Amino acid sequence: MTSYYNEDGRNVPCTVIEAGPCVVTQIRDEERDGYSAVQLGFDEKKEKTTPSALQGHFDKNNVSPRQKIMEFRDFEIDVQEGGEVKADIFEAGEPINVVGTTKGKGFQGGMKRHGFSGVGMQTHGQHNDPRSPGSIGGASDPSRVYKGLRMAGRTGGKRTKMKNLKIEQVFPDKNLLVISGGIPGAKGSYVVIESRG
Repeated sequence: MTSYYNEDGRNVPCTVIEAGPCVVTQIRDEERDGYSAVQLGFDEKKEKTTPSALQGHFDKNNVSPRQKIMEFRDFEIDVQEGGEVKADIFEAGEPINVVGTTKGKGFQGGMKRHGFSGVGMQTHGQHNDPRSPGSIGGASDPSRVYKGLRMAGRTGGKRTKMKNLKIEQVFPDKNLLVISGGIPGAKGSYVVIESRG
């Protein structure tokens, strides 16, 4: 993440994403596959670490192995197998959705995981446990803890979609997009950019 001053003089928090070049590894059509889609590959990968089945898939279209492969339905741009899709397909001011996997934070307590305020001051018999979640259920009725009760547990590491973000700037020569706000994931992680246009 970074920030920049826009035309109005406001300091805008934003995220810079490398959005290409993506190689067209396959084009699916209604007759052969039952649906139409474009399969894109991103980020070079060594041949020796590529499974032979995947290597054959890449060789079929004269494409070098790629780290990440994704299919996109309703792809409006006319492309050919082996061709490239770059960041210049986006425009500044265009609304987009970004899908990514959030940072994994391991096993966390109720305060960090759900934003609980804790038990607070040491009153009413409370002692030396200010970050505890407090009571978790009733007594003899219901005699159990309800499913889905917010408690401590594994946090993060989930697929998340950030909706209605805006592209602030496009640098087509470097295949970079400057997107307003934050997006899910750590530095260097892969995300999917969906156009809302």
